[in-house]
Amino acid sequence: MFDDDDDNEFEFDFNDDYDDEDAQKKSEKDRNRRKKLPIFKKAREILDIVDSLVELIDDNEESYISHYRHIMLEDAMIINTKLAGAEGGDLYTLRMENAVLIKIHARSLLTQTSGLKMFGFKETQYLQVLRDAIEEFRVLFIEWVNGFDKSNDIPDEWGQLFR
Repeated sequence: MFDDDDDNEFEFDFNDDYDDEDAQKKSEKDRNRRKKLPIFKKAREILDIVDSLVELIDDNEESYISHYRHIMLEDAMIINTKLAGAEGGDLYTLRMENAVLIKIHARSLLTQTSGLKMFGFKETQYLQVLRDAIEEFRVLFIEWVNGFDKSNDIPDEWGQLFR
């Protein structure tokens, strides 16, 4: 429970022992580590495929197809963002929450490929390229989630959803 009383027994001095240069080096090292993970590489590849694919969709077209541009880009961007969040927040519950969102958006991308085909998107060979990349991502995703440390967690008062 949040208590905003002014008489807190803890006093923080945020300037003690903080080295901005060390923090930046640590942050850069962590970003570089994440970029090397196979699942990150595949997520980036999916974003690049989606970016190329949506360029084939006429944004001015007066059909349902034009709406897929934004949905697909959003799904691919959220996958990448949530991966970074899961890797940055090492707690099991936070990682699992991000993993669930990643799965939802990856499956949404698969749904979008079926929708595009249904509405007459002509470049169907590119849809299969995306579907294949998502399947490769799914295999990496399973391995990645299985590597989460269940013991590295703290209670969050929302119940034990992922235990």
